[in-house]
Amino acid sequence: MRLLYAEDEEALSRAVCAVLKKNNYEVDPVYNGVDALDYIIGGDYDAAILDIMMPEMDGIDVLKEVRKEGNNIPIIMLTAKSEIDDKVDGLDAGANDYLAKPFEMKELLARIRALLRTHSEQTTSKLTFGNTQLDQTTFELSGPDGCEKLSNKEYQLMEVMINHPKQIFSADSFLEKIWGYETDADINVIWVYISYLRKKLAAIGSDLKIKATRNVGYSLEEA
Repeated sequence: MRLLYAEDEEALSRAVCAVLKKNNYEVDPVYNGVDALDYIIGGDYDAAILDIMMPEMDGIDVLKEVRKEGNNIPIIMLTAKSEIDDKVDGLDAGANDYLAKPFEMKELLARIRALLRTHSEQTTSKLTFGNTQLDQTTFELSGPDGCEKLSNKEYQLMEVMINHPKQIFSADSFLEKIWGYETDADINVIWVYISYLRKKLAAIGSDLKIKATRNVGYSLEEA
């Protein structure tokens, strides 16, 4: 999953981004409201986390502009303020959730998971296709013959594919969504991680296969 995190306190931003990345989220940090709006409108994010108090444009105004564009990206608002009016303003403007600062990272992670489940109409943290499950909490891929822990990039690739079974994704789209628009990674890195995932699917006795369509991309299919 790819997140945008808008927070003008750079030390806090670095700390939160480090924890998010450790939990297998790709995250792009921005430090003002104008950049937050540009990134959300022009990017491909699964959710955004917006601080209300930001320079150039506050989080509420960013949220209003995003919704005015018809963009329904799930958004969590963060603020140091605890007054009820701030919560009301954010929720009325189209926020999906609200968290007051300072917050515990465990709570933020739980709210992100709940928000993404709600947005995709999931009821559990486990994604299932065929005889295979991907646990979004433990980052384990399981099948009839056992389970395998996935690395950060393996997990993100599998999450995208298992959320959209049989849909073909180009290598370029994987690179942009998981490695980021400004990555220096070579396109061949996608093939490397697809190879890792194929071996792990075989090891757990999965009935799934990652199909390569020549000059088009990859899709997750039932064998």
